[in-house]
Amino acid sequence: MLAYAFGVLNEAGYLSIAEEEFEYIYDLLASILAKGIAIQIKRGLGKEYKIHSESLSSSIGKIDISSSLKQQTILKKQLVCDFDVYTENSYMNQILKTTAMLLIRSTEVNARQKKELKKVMLYFTNVDEIIPNKIKWSSIKYQRNNSTYKMLINICYLIINGLLLTETNGSRKLARYLDDQRIHNLYQRFVFEYYRKHFPEYKVTAAQIDWDVDDNITDFLPAMKTDITIEHKGKILIIDTKYYSHTMQTNSLYNSCTIHSGNLYQIFTYVKNLDTTNSGNVSGILLYAKTDEEITPDNDYMMSGNCISVKTLDLNTDFSNIKKQLNFLVEKVFNIT
Repeated sequence: MLAYAFGVLNEAGYLSIAEEEFEYIYDLLASILAKGIAIQIKRGLGKEYKIHSESLSSSIGKIDISSSLKQQTILKKQLVCDFDVYTENSYMNQILKTTAMLLIRSTEVNARQKKELKKVMLYFTNVDEIIPNKIKWSSIKYQRNNSTYKMLINICYLIINGLLLTETNGSRKLARYLDDQRIHNLYQRFVFEYYRKHFPEYKVTAAQIDWDVDDNITDFLPAMKTDITIEHKGKILIIDTKYYSHTMQTNSLYNSCTIHSGNLYQIFTYVKNLDTTNSGNVSGILLYAKTDEEITPDNDYMMSGNCISVKTLDLNTDFSNIKKQLNFLVEKVFNIT
């Protein structure tokens, strides 16, 4: 799921990951990170200019008079100079090394993954480690010359912010789970990337839907952005992914289970506001990740001429079965035989 979510299957260097089995999520992340760094090393580690200060016998760059006087370098016939150095000790490389070293030092990461990370860290001798919880993720800017780092930095962010659970007696522990919000985002991204990769002839987007208002007044109306919108030959399918520990909402008073009302209202609103001509060519699916609950929804409803479905996706199975489930949803809507 992670491999699809980060789009790494498009890279030839990651193809072997799809053939490996990983017991824990951080072993997969370590493998992706090691292979990604190895590919980046072949491309060339990114460098940047950094100000370096040093006592020199011959002046270079800008002379720091104040530091020269404080350090009394004149006694050694030297001056403190500040000058630019083009170095691989860049902020992004520091993040990569910091994350890799966290995984290497962890007692919960597979020895094979550690070995791969240690190999690539040999190229980071001149790169500093930084404090993980003080990384300024929002300050990272991607340009043409560093765009290849984007996926690697995203992996580092997921490891540091999603998997670092506690710090006890100076040692960091890795969690065996992500919080619900990150898992939901990962789940949504996985489904999106799956359809985009395996149905290239279809238009797969996270489309924004306009409100179908009569007087064109939309002030203060909330934005409607779908998780996944699939278009093909005049038909449209909107998929809204949901990842909850409990798929159904229960009423203990009446001992009943129902679909989350807010979710159903949301997908119905998306469909009806997109199908402005009431053609019936717009369908919607609430796609829940399957839990261990006894009741799992698998229903199709015709509502005002549009098909609204509530389905569950079983992720606790072989990937071949996950593919069948996802393919069936699209094949049914678009009448693929």
